[in-house]
Formats: sequence, C-alpha cells, structure tokens
Amino acid sequence: MDIVSQLQRQYVDFMSSIYREGLLNDQFLMLQKFQDERDPQFVNEVVSHFFENSERHLRNLTVALDQQPVDYTKVNTYVHQCKSSSSSVGAQRMSNICISLKTCYEARNLEGCIRSLQQLKDEYNLVKNKLQTLFRLEQQIVAVGGVIPILG
Repeated sequence: MDIVSQLQRQYVDFMSSIYREGLLNDQFLMLQKFQDERDPQFVNEVVSHFFENSERHLRNLTVALDQQPVDYTKVNTYVHQCKSSSSSVGAQRMSNICISLKTCYEARNLEGCIRSLQQLKDEYNLVKNKLQTLFRLEQQIVAVGGVIPILG
C-alpha cells in the first residue's frame, strides 16, 4: 500500500471514529460538500470561525456564571450562541451539553450550570483537537499528491 492510500485509509478511519463517537453529525458532511476547487479552504474557514466563536462564548459564560447575582438572561444568550455555533459545524455533543446547560439555568441551578459549563469546555477541547488532527491529515494527503476521500 502506497503512502497516499495509507493516509486516505487513516483519514477514513479517523472520520468514522469521530462519527461513531458522536462528536460530529451529518452537518459536518454537508459543510464538506460545499468545499470545492473554487473554495478549497471553505471548511477550514468555517471551523476557524467556530473555534473563535466558541472560545468567546465559553469565556462569556464563565464570566456570567462567576458574577453574583448571576444574570441568567446573559447566560441564556451565551448558551444560545454556543449552541448555534456548535450546531453549524455539526458538533452534536457540544450542542447537547448546551441543552443540558439551558435546563440548569432555567431551574436557576448554579451548581448544575457550572458542571455543564465544565463539560462544555472539555467537549470543545476534544472537538477542537480532533478537527485539528483531521485537517493535518488532509494537509498530509494533499502534500503527497492525494485526494481527500469524500464520506457519506
């Protein structure tokens, strides 16, 4: 098996594991279908915006939950923004944690909010690491003259 085939196989296996684990859903596949030779960086750009937005939302949520009394209206806004951002790239588990966080702030359960926020931060870091690994694999495939496999 040549290097291109090995990298492509590794890519397919890695993508399959991401979907199996529920980190990403079909929304990410939809993003990939919009990428073509006219806009080869489309997915990278969308994901970069997701990273920037998520980090801002997580910072804002941390600040909002640290303030006394907690302004649950602000928390609502930041959770909604974070859920929208994660849904736009198909980060399904992040989106689900946002729903749990929403349940906690609606109940004015600060402890639950803080726990859910930590889960959200952990999940974000996991998604970010997996997507960065995926993009490195794509760069390696292209660097050796291969084509990135299309899934779905």
